[in-house]
Amino acid sequence: MARVGVPAVVTRATSFLVDFLPILRRTLTRTGFVIDHIHYYADALKPWIARRERWPSFLIRRDPRDISRIWVLEPEGQHYLEIPYRTLSHPAVTLWEQRQALAKLRQQGREQVDESALFRMIGQMREIVTSAQKATRKARRDADRRQHLKTSARPDKPVPPDTDIADPQADNLPPAKPFDQIEEW
Repeated sequence: MARVGVPAVVTRATSFLVDFLPILRRTLTRTGFVIDHIHYYADALKPWIARRERWPSFLIRRDPRDISRIWVLEPEGQHYLEIPYRTLSHPAVTLWEQRQALAKLRQQGREQVDESALFRMIGQMREIVTSAQKATRKARRDADRRQHLKTSARPDKPVPPDTDIADPQADNLPPAKPFDQIEEW
């Protein structure tokens, strides 16, 4: 029989989100976790690092939209611990950006990829995107300006009025009188 009523309320939104993220398994090293050439570390890992031989691998969850942090399931399996980049000055990136940068580095012939080279490449790729967006905006504006000129273009040569055609009634009209009173504001 189906239960009827109000659905359960999520009390811990972060835990709820983490439960639906993709799973990775990694071993813990002295410097923390390394995932896709990026190092993750927090001081909360120190007790586990001291006893890392006990646990063959840890269950890790990572949001592909922001890989600047990972969630590690503690060895007891009760709670997730949020672990940031080891180098906090690195910008938050998506998994897609990381993979694109890695592919670009490999395309340039780099076999050994380190974290700093990876983030330099991500920075270069972001600069290219920014400059392309600016150039695209400028090109669109210039095209709009040129389009406006085309629609409101004047004729090449002004057409002079015909002098042969005379208004026969124009000669019969009395001359215009100047205004007697002009209202000043």
